[in-house]
Amino acid sequence: MSDQHASVPLDKAASSATTVEPHSGGEVEHDPHAHLASYPKRWAALAVIAIAQLVIVLDTSIMNVALPSAAEDLDISPANIQWAVTAYTLAFGGLLLLGGRIADYLGRKRTFIIGLIGFAAASGLGGMAMNEGWLFGSRALQGVFGALLAPAALSLITVMFVEPHERARAFGVFGAIAGGGAAIGLIAGGVLTEYLDWRWCLYVNVPIVIVTAIFAARIVPESKAAGDTRLDIPGAILATGGLVALVYGFTEAAKQTTDAQGNPTTVGWTDPLVLTLFAVAVVALVLFVYLQTRVKNPLLPLRIVLDRNRGGSYLVFLLAGAGMFAMFLFLTLYFQDILGWEPLKTGFAMLPFSLGIIAMAGVVSRLLPKLGPKPLMIPGLAFATIGLLLLTRTSTEGSYWTQVFPGILVMSLGMAAVFIPVSSTALIGVGGHDAGIASAVLNTSQQIGGSLGLALLNTVAISAATDKIGDLVAGGANPKDPMTAATAQVHGFHTAYVWGAGFFAIALLIAAFVIVARRDSLPAEGAVAA
Repeated sequence: MSDQHASVPLDKAASSATTVEPHSGGEVEHDPHAHLASYPKRWAALAVIAIAQLVIVLDTSIMNVALPSAAEDLDISPANIQWAVTAYTLAFGGLLLLGGRIADYLGRKRTFIIGLIGFAAASGLGGMAMNEGWLFGSRALQGVFGALLAPAALSLITVMFVEPHERARAFGVFGAIAGGGAAIGLIAGGVLTEYLDWRWCLYVNVPIVIVTAIFAARIVPESKAAGDTRLDIPGAILATGGLVALVYGFTEAAKQTTDAQGNPTTVGWTDPLVLTLFAVAVVALVLFVYLQTRVKNPLLPLRIVLDRNRGGSYLVFLLAGAGMFAMFLFLTLYFQDILGWEPLKTGFAMLPFSLGIIAMAGVVSRLLPKLGPKPLMIPGLAFATIGLLLLTRTSTEGSYWTQVFPGILVMSLGMAAVFIPVSSTALIGVGGHDAGIASAVLNTSQQIGGSLGLALLNTVAISAATDKIGDLVAGGANPKDPMTAATAQVHGFHTAYVWGAGFFAIALLIAAFVIVARRDSLPAEGAVAA
């Protein structure tokens, strides 16, 4: 899963890099990581790595529950509240590819420990935030160090567990942490926010991560990739800068203002600053694509994304991330701001989504080799579309079991039938050398999709709510009545759900007409994606 559930790329060099050394009979090629296959502490090292993965997964879901409390405490506007999530996911997704390269070249253990220490420091800074800029900056810093930590963690597993049976068990543990961690985060976020303070949703990372770093220094082995170690820094700057400009443009368009008559409105899409930001984003991203065709060691080899099955898989994950991340934000705001629920109750209310995916994942994994990807993907995306549309039935005094639960349950079942097949189609036709980068692009697309979708749909929701207030006041409603604001806000959520359902519907069309993979073309191992 995503967001809400952290996603991580496989390391491409871990299983394919070789070195050449002199030998008495000439030169022999061998695997530089062969000695790690018999590393006696590899299962203890896996436990350390799994704890780090748990922290990454927890960090998104635990903060979702805390958002309304943080917004109230720091006076964060509705237009800016999404940055508490987007700053993290944008930095994390935008730098994942570069983080994987750094781990390969600097040393995976060293990068892992640097990522842990940096993540702990950023979490502590976020807990001490005195204003929204401080919080958003610390969340972005968490994403930066998470982008170092996540690929280093998974590549360490790849080099330590080379025997197929052991590797399957190791990835099974890793996947279980990814799936269950988000559910734990929802409850932990509710408990910490309700009984302590929202800041503890960030502070809690510090002691866990520091202890993990101490054990990692003693237990986790070091490894590096051989070969070209040049980093595509300009590519990383252009890609991340372009995405930040795009999200910032969405956010600016949603800012509240007043018209000539003093009525509330939003800045809108034609504002000069908004248009400038969009232009900067387009230029930066076009330059990034051009650069990837020119540099010798590109951050994103275009051969990976131009394949029909793989490209379609990445687009499906991007659109699915957009719809899913927004669903979590708006439901969290609905439960706490509209229904007045406490954070812990909110966490439990969201729990069926995580549990539904976990339960359905086992069924989908067994059906995939028998049915192939498309017979699972297409119904899954249809279910996700229907699930979001069901949430448009929510009201200011709604019932959880009749208006919310059906939507999140249907959506969770659908998403499980999307994530697992797409994780396999993303690796079709990829050799061992490119398996890691293909998996990394899949996870990056989900994080970027979530970031962009969250920013865009938040803008759509605020604009719709602002227009609704104008309509209600024109019809005689009192603009200072809390029910007027609540009705408008729920209308904004509904509009965002419809747009999110549109994203899922487009993903369904891509799965139906772009992806052509059959069951006999699937790779033995799918990409590692949450």
